[in-house]
Amino acid sequence: MASSSVLSAGEAIARIAYLTSDVVVSVQPSLSTDSEFSRFLHQYAANKASSLICKGVPEVQSVRHNADPLLSVYQPVRNGKITTVTTSSNILVKSIPHLYRLAQYPVVIHVSLHPAGYPDYGDITSIRNVGFTFLQSTSLQEAQDVALTAHALAIRSGKGVIHFFDVANSKSDQPISHESRELVTKMIDTDLAKQYQGTKSEDSSLYVSEGRPQVRNIGLSGDHAAPTSNGSHSPTARASGDASPRDPSSASSSSSDRKNSSSVVSEAESATTVDSQAKAVSSEDIDFICDSIWSQIRSHTGRKYSAFNYTGPANAEAALFLFGSDPGLFAAEFESATQADFFRHVGLITPVLYRPWLAERLNEALPSSVKKLAVLEQVRRRTTKWGPVLLDLLMSLKASGAQQTPTIVGYQLGYLEYTTITQALSGIFQNLLSSSPIQNLEVGAHEGPKGTMSGQQKEFELSQPKLENAYMKILDQLFGERLLVANALRSKDAGVHDPAMKASPEYGFGSLLARKEHRQRFIGEVQTVAKTRDFTTDTPQKWLSQWALAATDATQANKLAPEVIQRLSTDGSPAAYKLLSSKGLFYKESQWLIGSDAWAYDLGNSGVHHVLASGENVNMLIVDSTPYSERAAQDAARRKKDIGLYAMNFGNAYVASVAVYSSYTQVLQAMLEAEAFDGPSVVMAYLPHNREDDNPLTVLQETKKSVDLGYWPLYRWDPKAAEKGEEAFKLDSERIKQELQEFLRRDNHMSQLMRRHPTFHANLSESYGSEVRKVQKRKAKDAYEALLEGLQGAPMTVLFASDNGNAENLAKRLGRRGKARGLKSIVMAMDDYPLEDLGNEINIVLITATAGQGEFPQNGRNFWDGVKNGTDLDLVNVSFTVFALGDSHYWPRKEDKHYYNKPGKDLFARLAALGGKSLVDCGLGDDQDPDGYQTGYREWEPKLWDVLGVGNVEGLPDEPPPITNEDIKAASNFLRGTIAEGLQDESTGAISAADQQLTKFHGTYMQDDRDLRDERKAQGLEPAYSFMIRCRLPGGVATAQQWQQMDAIATHLGNETMKLTTRQTFQFHGVVKGKLKPAMQGINAALMTTIAACGDVNRNVMCSSLPELSELHRETHECAKKISDHLLPSTTAYHEIWLKDENDKNVQVAGDAVQDFEPMYGPTYLPRKFKITIAIPPHNDTDVYAHDIGLIAIKGEDGKLQGFNLLAGGGMGVTHNMKKTYPQVGRMFGYVDKDTVHVACEKIMFVQRDNGNRQNRKHARLKYTIDDMGLDVFKAEVEKLWGEKFGEPKQFDFDSNIDTFGWQKDEKGMHHFTMFIENGRIEDTADFPMKTGLKEIAKVHKGDFRLTGNQHLILSNISSEDLDTMKSLLKQYKLDNTNFSALRLSSSACVALPTCGLAMAESERYLPELITKLEDVVEENGLRQDSIVMRMTGCPNGCARPWLAEVAFVGKAYGAYNMYLGGGYHGQRLNKLYRSSIKEEEILGIMRPLLKRYAVEREEGERLGDFVVRIGMIKATREGRDFHEDVS
Repeated sequence: MASSSVLSAGEAIARIAYLTSDVVVSVQPSLSTDSEFSRFLHQYAANKASSLICKGVPEVQSVRHNADPLLSVYQPVRNGKITTVTTSSNILVKSIPHLYRLAQYPVVIHVSLHPAGYPDYGDITSIRNVGFTFLQSTSLQEAQDVALTAHALAIRSGKGVIHFFDVANSKSDQPISHESRELVTKMIDTDLAKQYQGTKSEDSSLYVSEGRPQVRNIGLSGDHAAPTSNGSHSPTARASGDASPRDPSSASSSSSDRKNSSSVVSEAESATTVDSQAKAVSSEDIDFICDSIWSQIRSHTGRKYSAFNYTGPANAEAALFLFGSDPGLFAAEFESATQADFFRHVGLITPVLYRPWLAERLNEALPSSVKKLAVLEQVRRRTTKWGPVLLDLLMSLKASGAQQTPTIVGYQLGYLEYTTITQALSGIFQNLLSSSPIQNLEVGAHEGPKGTMSGQQKEFELSQPKLENAYMKILDQLFGERLLVANALRSKDAGVHDPAMKASPEYGFGSLLARKEHRQRFIGEVQTVAKTRDFTTDTPQKWLSQWALAATDATQANKLAPEVIQRLSTDGSPAAYKLLSSKGLFYKESQWLIGSDAWAYDLGNSGVHHVLASGENVNMLIVDSTPYSERAAQDAARRKKDIGLYAMNFGNAYVASVAVYSSYTQVLQAMLEAEAFDGPSVVMAYLPHNREDDNPLTVLQETKKSVDLGYWPLYRWDPKAAEKGEEAFKLDSERIKQELQEFLRRDNHMSQLMRRHPTFHANLSESYGSEVRKVQKRKAKDAYEALLEGLQGAPMTVLFASDNGNAENLAKRLGRRGKARGLKSIVMAMDDYPLEDLGNEINIVLITATAGQGEFPQNGRNFWDGVKNGTDLDLVNVSFTVFALGDSHYWPRKEDKHYYNKPGKDLFARLAALGGKSLVDCGLGDDQDPDGYQTGYREWEPKLWDVLGVGNVEGLPDEPPPITNEDIKAASNFLRGTIAEGLQDESTGAISAADQQLTKFHGTYMQDDRDLRDERKAQGLEPAYSFMIRCRLPGGVATAQQWQQMDAIATHLGNETMKLTTRQTFQFHGVVKGKLKPAMQGINAALMTTIAACGDVNRNVMCSSLPELSELHRETHECAKKISDHLLPSTTAYHEIWLKDENDKNVQVAGDAVQDFEPMYGPTYLPRKFKITIAIPPHNDTDVYAHDIGLIAIKGEDGKLQGFNLLAGGGMGVTHNMKKTYPQVGRMFGYVDKDTVHVACEKIMFVQRDNGNRQNRKHARLKYTIDDMGLDVFKAEVEKLWGEKFGEPKQFDFDSNIDTFGWQKDEKGMHHFTMFIENGRIEDTADFPMKTGLKEIAKVHKGDFRLTGNQHLILSNISSEDLDTMKSLLKQYKLDNTNFSALRLSSSACVALPTCGLAMAESERYLPELITKLEDVVEENGLRQDSIVMRMTGCPNGCARPWLAEVAFVGKAYGAYNMYLGGGYHGQRLNKLYRSSIKEEEILGIMRPLLKRYAVEREEGERLGDFVVRIGMIKATREGRDFHEDVS
């Protein structure tokens, strides 16, 4: 919190509040907009600044000002937390019920009066009787001192204090020094604070007790008491000082005179007195404490304070009492008054202690010579003739007993400009000094400064967060012009100026009722006039009669309305003209009220209740923004009601719970059903965010957690569904449906309790999950120990934290070896271990990998947090050691070296600090050693056995070799394994590890949602397992019918999205195990297959899309299909497992697999995956150099396909910092005729099958086989098997490897449109209903869909007669937009997080954001139309072929990437590492100046990849084996 000076009142107060609080509730205009205080508070908390009161770092809670913010105070108050609130004044009046309750607790509320510069002090006078003490400050220095006074007073009195101020008063003040820590320490009574902190309320209600008097002994003394060094009081004389009107020694009636000396015992006495009864804190007590506090400030600083501050002549006959803004302006004007001014020789008095109102202090402050007193009150919306402050003064002065009291004249203070102050004061005192002064004159402008005030107040006006536009856009799409949002903030309504009122459900509901009555009257008018002859012709009567019969039916009424209006428009009669004046009423609107979860805090008195109770046909959309990660704190503290359950209890309302970032389709369905329901409808819409400007990725991740774990279930409730023979309740959360049903069966009582008490739901669910987790840990360990009970030897517990399996395998092997040596070994993951047992262990061994930036792997983080933060762990009797796995080159920068094996080293140091005895020094395994981590491990393990006394054991059994992929394939019975049995196991969403390897051959990978891992683990649930399915689609060509079928699979069996992959095929994500087989059958029904889309076989064969040469494309595509079919595995396991019907008969299949053996592949198939692609020059749009086999199509003189130049040995997979792995480009083998190309591919595959490395999968791809054998030797072996020779390669040229977007026409006159699909993701969003649009196009499209190798889509073979229809549909669904920067159009990303198990960082979800942040530089430097190939992957396996990009980012850890530069634009040259482990700030710091330099210095036609090589920024990579050489 160190700073040289304090510049604003908000900063001064924030500093004091933070120093003297356990909890600070920061009330803000929005979570993304700071208040006067919040920026400073969050800065102090982020810096972990210390506090005098709080043991740790004070908690700063941000709350929106319209979300009943003072509810957040109850929980900390009940828990004995000293709590402060910083807020604007606009919450005060609405919070009166809370203020009454909180007044009896030491809560301080700092209030910035709004609008600044001309605030309404009525916000203060309206709440003056709630029981709080009120203090006012009017300058920057006063803000600091009075804030300190407020906190000292609250702790000493035990009562609430409100400190209010107008920030504009101090905006011109000079900076002040920050608070004296010595003074703060003296004034804040920490002993009393501890007394309060040690007392927790037993209140079981939602709120704290109301009206409870504060009766704790707080150190007040009946005798004159002086503050001690710690701020308490002792029965000695008060601190001496100069006599003043408010000095107790000279006052006519001091506080000690007014108080009974026995009323309150001293603090010292109270410690030993049993029968003393403390009294409630009185006004005199507050006066006494304030006087004591101000004496301390005065003695330390010389600054004087009193309850009322008087400035001016001691013998003034006239004075002004100001309760409003800028007393400094008035004081300055008084000082400069001349003899000619009416206001010469007058005094100014302002309240510092406003409540309790101390009449005696007022009389002390006001000179007895004053005969005339002007009272200026800045209180608007006055409801009485006399102002509240004027009434206070009248009562005080009359009760003073003086023989003659001053004449008091009240004024209402408006806004005064600096230039009009003299004129205003002249008018005030001219009226005051007249013989008959006029009361209640208004001085200044009533409305305040027009422009300035609105600007100051603008941030506090209600506005819809941009994120919430998603739901508004869906409403607009569904209902269009019919949509009416009755409480929309933009509505212009006569007489209603308060946005908060207009946005309320009460206002909106009232307006809808009025609108309904208006339309009913209109219908009556139509019915009446339809029976008359008032029209020019008879036509309108016929249409009006039809409309009147259908007026309440939205569909029919809206269908007839245009016709009726047209007929009336051509009639011309007065009757027609009258009806047309209200023509909007011919339409039946879709009427909605839209609100936020702020409506959920007080249902009983809100419009939500009124709407539900009325039974009216009104739709409510309520957007809830509580993130899953914040749900416990918010729900526990604020008791936000579940509006959905509340509405269902009424029994007359349609209720839906939806989340646009979880299921767009369900949102559409729910809104349509709500609109169709005759009665109240409530759609609870989830849009979690911490700040209104949160990244959509954050919203997505929070949504997934909430939906998956049941915090926000997706459902629809229709109480009238039974009338249609349907279920009333429909649960749409596929992930939790089965779990929820099992839970209800298992514990019906708990479910009933949740229904009876909806507010308990979240807490019950959370506690249940955490308890389950604890029980699971305990049972697992107890069962293991029971098994070991009979064994002899010392115990050894081995715990591991592993991210890729190495640490886990090492730990399990160590455990097995320990058992073989007679040790009682237990092996488990760190997070599965009950931490409370750690102190009871004898020997414990911990093995951990290194994840991210020196972080623990996911299954060890909770254990480490517990060890790191545990204060009661005693390991004095525990012997331990640690082995750490890491990579010394993973973080090559000097400043990052400490990340190497950081988890293991930190864990070793912490266990030693807790008293543990080291068995062996911490072992360090380094991937850079000759044998990787095994080098260090082989040295470390024998030392452990020696220390444990089992180092020389003889006769140890041979260890079985680890099971490899080759073993799994050989034992699988041609890819069957136990897949069929695993699919039938409903106890888990997973399949066995071996089957996970085998299902890849069938085209599916098991994955889990990594966004949800931690939360599901905390709930005691297994990971959110699902499967990715990849189709085999040679050449990427699908029919329109197939597209519709793929869309249906994604919608009903997947996660409602499709991925167009870099291998030119469809990929589905989020397919749960129970839907895996139906999805496979659906794909088969579309005459497609998934077999060999993955696995150690030849995968999907790619082919250039080439829309401009359809005949050449057709011929080449036929070759792709021929190669694909020729190299297809022959096993019948695929059909046996996936494609049998209920009677165990094979259904129709796409393919002719009939054999139970593999003539080409053999029982172990290939050593690794095998990929083939075809490129048609001049387009290298399939990255022909990146694959095991790359075929370059050669066109004959007749324009037809002649044959192919064949490349072999390309491949993208790499392991970070393992130089033995590298990407490689294909090497030229020669020319092959089109009729024999499939045979040539087969023979290359055979040589790889027989010579590829089957011991090391990281060295098993064809690229390594060729490099190991030598190109000539490998080629000769292929020609030997083939019996033919490769011909001389033909001439060809590539000019790009990106897609050509927009419309093209081929040689046959057919049209093709290439559309931009960012990173290949087909989905619907509120902004862009892409998936729906493509489905609608597929319904009428007569041609093909071509998927490109760059993840885009071509609408192919459109005839000229269908062209306008297709263009119209493309425009309707925004699919015709290709107006993007060339950088974006040339980009590509893999899926990565959250589903890919190999991803180390984001890719698909992050690359678009990164490009957006670069596009301003692209635009500024004239590069918008210049293609730059940029690719991103979440790991180094290279699915998006990053190693060939001009610029590439490859995930290293979450948020960190390796940056590569210098790839060839045509895809012919590999790039090279430029920077390691850089984050966004560094990426932008490199790319922005690079793009500027490229724009200025490039040569004609020079591409960025060539440019960075030419200028020496990077060295060119000749081929894969020098990929790691000469790096930056």
